[in-house]
Amino acid sequence: MSATPGAATWDGPAILVEDVHKAFGEVQALCGVDLVAERGQVLGLLGPNGAGKTTAVKILTTLIEPDRGRALVEGRDVVCSPAAVREIIGLAGQSTAIQEELTGRENLEIMGRLYHLDPATRRRRSSELLERFELADAADRPAKGYSGGMQRRLDLALSLVSRPAVLFLDEPTSGLDPRSRLGMWEVIQELVSMGTTLLLTTQYLEEADELADEIVVVDRGRVIAAGTVQELKNRVGGDVIEFEVVDRQHLTQAAEAVSVLSELRPTVDAEAARVAIRVGASGSASLVETVRRLDALGIRTEDLAVRRPSLDDVFLALTGHGTEEDNGAKLRSRRGRSAGHRA
Repeated sequence: MSATPGAATWDGPAILVEDVHKAFGEVQALCGVDLVAERGQVLGLLGPNGAGKTTAVKILTTLIEPDRGRALVEGRDVVCSPAAVREIIGLAGQSTAIQEELTGRENLEIMGRLYHLDPATRRRRSSELLERFELADAADRPAKGYSGGMQRRLDLALSLVSRPAVLFLDEPTSGLDPRSRLGMWEVIQELVSMGTTLLLTTQYLEEADELADEIVVVDRGRVIAAGTVQELKNRVGGDVIEFEVVDRQHLTQAAEAVSVLSELRPTVDAEAARVAIRVGASGSASLVETVRRLDALGIRTEDLAVRRPSLDDVFLALTGHGTEEDNGAKLRSRRGRSAGHRA
């Protein structure tokens, strides 16, 4: 590990990771990972379970040390200066830091004590966060009685007590219902607008698409792609035709009928009776040809559309497999959100 640059004069990125390796016994969790997050940016770390996302977060938040490589947060080395790193970061992990027997207010004030805030500042900061996260009405109730969404909001509030310069969110919306997830997105976007740098790990491709300025895709401990959302989509290229087959008995026949439109095999979701196929740059012409071929076979369809590639398509193209969610669930999640022409 190289020495830490002078943090006071550091003018580099908020997060810098260079050739970081980490093994747990014979399991190689990280195999030479590089990451960069500029100040005020959201860096999305995208990948399936076991890809190495949480290991990277634990290294950057000083919970574990890398075997080799270098990791800096605002110029502070996570190995050489862990205390200095902890002073400027916040972490909301997959497991909450909440003490369930305490009230929401008590949880926040205890966190303020750990950061050596004076009593008046602790009380003021706790009240501000309870209001911001819509927990004021439940502030004096034990946290064990909170709903899952309320507990996640309280956990995020705890990570913000010290007004961190860099915030690490490890799958912050995992297990939340859609309404709670949207609410969490709004909070994250507000934090970024105020200048906070975020590293966000997620399995939700739509979440990365919505929130991240830059995305790094990791798989089996290695970075396999990096860039903006649009840059990654451009790597896949072309349009995607997607439709539902009314009679499930014709699903295989429908997929075979459109398979000639691309060198890539169609993606078939048997449960939802949906077919998707990437067709290059000829989306409109391929849509017409799809209608012609299906009509010739007497196959009825619904929700026939052409759309631009999504991050789902990018991830499948890069890794050859999906995240922990089944591909059918991803196709169903896009239903009703497809953009483009409809037939």
